[in-house]
Amino acid sequence: MAHIRGVILDLDGTLIDSMSIWHEIDIAFFAENGLELPDGISEQVAKMSIDEWASFFVKHYVPALTEAQVIARIEEMAAEYYRDRIPMKPYVTEFLDALDAASIPYGICTATYRSSANAVLTRLNLLDRMQFVLTGEDFPEGKTQPRIYLSAAKRLGAPPEEVLVVEDALHCMETARSAGFQVAAVYDPAILPEDWERAKAIADVAGGNLEEVRLASLRAVRSA
Repeated sequence: MAHIRGVILDLDGTLIDSMSIWHEIDIAFFAENGLELPDGISEQVAKMSIDEWASFFVKHYVPALTEAQVIARIEEMAAEYYRDRIPMKPYVTEFLDALDAASIPYGICTATYRSSANAVLTRLNLLDRMQFVLTGEDFPEGKTQPRIYLSAAKRLGAPPEEVLVVEDALHCMETARSAGFQVAAVYDPAILPEDWERAKAIADVAGGNLEEVRLASLRAVRSA
């Protein structure tokens, strides 16, 4: 790993243990529209941005709804989880403390709603620690394109090759890697086994949790 001047953190699955709640929301949303959740649909839409998901649902399932209605309803359903229930993942505080001790700035890039992100970060006392929180509302294409990461790098005042992106989702790691960022893969149970193997192969460092990522990063820097 090269010298790191900034860190971009994912939110869902990296800082907070939230990946399973999206499947619950998918089931409830389909049910209230008189539909059963098709097999594999949660995995299919996991890579989509908020706007893409809404367009997909309206086009294939309930054309009577507008995309704006779908977006608003999903945000409403997610709000209670983020405001009251989703826990922090292990070693988040320790990971951020280590970055602070090294005077490395950091912020969040997330595909989720700004209201949800702010609610959970406030409850977990993390919001004030972030230099920025960029969301899917700022970048409708989500993380399928590198624009959100490039914007974050500008805020960190460093070029992509000197910024570490910490992610749990393979497609996000691939996007960041394609744009020249260093990548850390952190494990989440929602990731498919084959995707985790691919993630470890393309990442600069990988770990089962943020403490393992921190230690792996230190070893990589010392051996560079």
